[in-house]
Amino acid sequence: MMTMLFRIRTIDFTAAGRELVRNREVSADSLGVGRATSNAVHLPDLAVEQEHLRISATPAGALALVAAGSLGFTIDGRQVMSASVDPARGAELGVGSYRLELARDDDGTTLITVRQVADDEGEGKDRLRGFSLASAMPGKRAMSWIGIAAILIAFLAIPIWTHLNRERVEPDLNAVGAVRMDASWSTGALSSVHHGLEDNCEACHVEPFQPVQDATCLTCHEDIADHALASRMDTGRPAPSGGDALLWRIARTFGKPGPGACTDCHTEHEGAGRMEPTAQAFCSDCHNTLDARLTDTALGNARDFGELHPEFKVAVLPTQGASRAVRVSLDSNPQDWNGLRFPHDVHLDATSGVTQMARRLGEAAGYGEVLQCSNCHTPTADGVRFLPVNMENNCEACHSLVYDQVGTTFRTLRHGNIEQTQADLLAADRAPRRPVTTGRRRPGDFAEGGIYYGNFTRVMPSVLRSSVMSEEGLCGECHLPGNPASGALAVAPVTQRDRFMIHGWFDHKAHRQEDCASCHATDTSGSATDLLLPGIASCRDCHEGEASRTAAVPSGCAMCHSYHPPAGLNTAPARIAGLRP
Repeated sequence: MMTMLFRIRTIDFTAAGRELVRNREVSADSLGVGRATSNAVHLPDLAVEQEHLRISATPAGALALVAAGSLGFTIDGRQVMSASVDPARGAELGVGSYRLELARDDDGTTLITVRQVADDEGEGKDRLRGFSLASAMPGKRAMSWIGIAAILIAFLAIPIWTHLNRERVEPDLNAVGAVRMDASWSTGALSSVHHGLEDNCEACHVEPFQPVQDATCLTCHEDIADHALASRMDTGRPAPSGGDALLWRIARTFGKPGPGACTDCHTEHEGAGRMEPTAQAFCSDCHNTLDARLTDTALGNARDFGELHPEFKVAVLPTQGASRAVRVSLDSNPQDWNGLRFPHDVHLDATSGVTQMARRLGEAAGYGEVLQCSNCHTPTADGVRFLPVNMENNCEACHSLVYDQVGTTFRTLRHGNIEQTQADLLAADRAPRRPVTTGRRRPGDFAEGGIYYGNFTRVMPSVLRSSVMSEEGLCGECHLPGNPASGALAVAPVTQRDRFMIHGWFDHKAHRQEDCASCHATDTSGSATDLLLPGIASCRDCHEGEASRTAAVPSGCAMCHSYHPPAGLNTAPARIAGLRP
């Protein structure tokens, strides 16, 4: 091998046919030819291998040509894998669509001229052109205009014509669309709740080239609840400014409803499945600085659950005898006078008499070593809330209302009916009877004179009235006394509220992996008036704002709040509670 000076001349052509010649010189003992840019002779053609050919100088001044790959090359029309060429005589190499001419230049330098072979435009192609469709079709320009016209007619003229001339009917989810060729205008699939309208675009898009109007939405959703009074929302909503104001002016020109329209929140054509929940920013636009515009509002400002959100407000009966619930903040440690005396701590204490009784009742009766929350609190069928605690099902296993035995049959007081209870006791056999304890001496409350002493002798109404509502009396052990004007046996009404947070929603089923005591401090509560609800700090252990990167559960406003709250305290926001799609 010896070093040789190569002059590489590349010939290209401009679009106008003008020839461009570029020369460069390389001094080396060999040159690489191929598609890879690292080659001295770069041939950008997919028919050329990355390393296709190598040209080397020999001591005799000849050029040794060796194929680097498997495709080989042509030399003067012959397919070969290697060859030797004398530059003085010259030769032509064929590599893909390129031709390389090897020759000796005037100054003795080895010259390699590289040019790309043009497509054959000669007589052969003229003969074949008669067999192609091009000979029977219009020219390219004419075909382009014909295609544009076809598209405009099929996807613009026909939909508009049929839309304008269709029969005007009320929107119907099950109707077949009257507008033809309008599917091509759809920007995406509809959500599952509107899926039936996929072929009935005019049900929502009543007028062509106009956004969906609120009046159209209300033809189907006529019973939807308002978020608030329209006048309050207009005052509470911040006025658009700057670029937003300009965009709204332009949007109104094209018929778009103003801020607060249905389509501001409910965006369709976002794909099949459930409609996407409202973004947090939609709510915070108003509620972030709501008190600055609605100066009389009782609502606290809210922007982000993890950063700016008021403490929860709950509906409670604030005083004994109250008949109307009021909303108070958990910051004030409110009490709920529900009409009961019930100490959670006694029932959950592992060493109390209640626990001993549960052990005696045993697994067959549904009890374990200690009482569990589930022994008394039964979830609803959907798992969202809990059924009211029932005396007969949940309490009577321990708090028996048996007052007499006739043979092998026990007579039980009718819970919840004071008059009937008094009548049952007065009608009992007046003759003294042996105590249930049958002579066995028992201590404490089971001894004679104790509240559980079972010597049912003649009932004295006066004694019954004076003791039954005391804290150790038959009824007063669990119930608070009622209005004295209703009699000595009056019992305060029992209120078991199934929803404390009226303007928010909580789904117990979604939190079933948590232990009850992690949120409800039952083991330290000695009174039924204690409101054992967790505050916002407890929820923030897992939940933070929609954009939080650290929260276990990033949570937007729509997770707990409904923009259209249904009427009634106990009506679940269906979309949030997950009861319906």
